This record gives sequence, C-alpha cells and structure tokens, in this order.
Amino acid sequence: MEGSSKEEEEDGTFTNISLTDDIDDSSRILYPRPKSLLPEMMNADMDAVDAENQVELEEKTRLINQVLELQHTLEDLSARVDAVKEENLKLKSENQVLGQYIENLMSASSVFQTTDTKSKRK
Repeated sequence: MEGSSKEEEEDGTFTNISLTDDIDDSSRILYPRPKSLLPEMMNADMDAVDAENQVELEEKTRLINQVLELQHTLEDLSARVDAVKEENLKLKSENQVLGQYIENLMSASSVFQTTDTKSKRK
C-alpha cells in the first residue's frame, strides 16, 4: 500500500486518490467522478434492440409455425392423393371384371344373339 497510489470509493460519487505514502484523511484529494451517459444510452439502445429482436423473434416464430402447418397440410393432401389413386385403380379393376362378366352373359343369352331377320319372317 505504501509507495503506490490507492483508489477507494466512499459514496459512489467520488474517488479518493492518495497523493502521499502515508494515508490520512487530510492528505486525500477528492475528485468528482465524471458521470457517464454511456450506460443510459446503452440501456435505451438495448431496449430498442430488444424490442426489435422481440418483434423479429415473434415474426420468425409465426413464419415457422405457418411453414409447419403448410407441411402438415401438404402431407395430408399427399396421403389423400395416394388414397384416391389406390381407390381409382381398384375401381378400374372392378369395372374390367364387371365388363367381362356382362360380355359373357350377353354372349350366353339368346336375347343378345344376332339373328337373321329374313329367315324368321318366312
């Protein structure tokens, strides 16, 4: 402590600097601590930045939720398209079977046979 300068804070407004080797209150000179506006400006700037960041974060969150909702909708629509394709193939197959069945019935029935109309009139 002796031979070096020493700083002490007494009330947060002034800084005591010892100018001599022996420390007594009569040898201390009180210098006013300059009040910095930087912390206040930084706080105001930080509040503005925080508000901007909050708005950006809310917008990003909204967009992410919208993208996720659209992805789920797309997945649902894709599944629906696949189901409709399957149903369509099934119905085509059933139509072919029914068409073949009807053809077979018509060929077996005399009602649908071609007849010579001239021979029946005689």
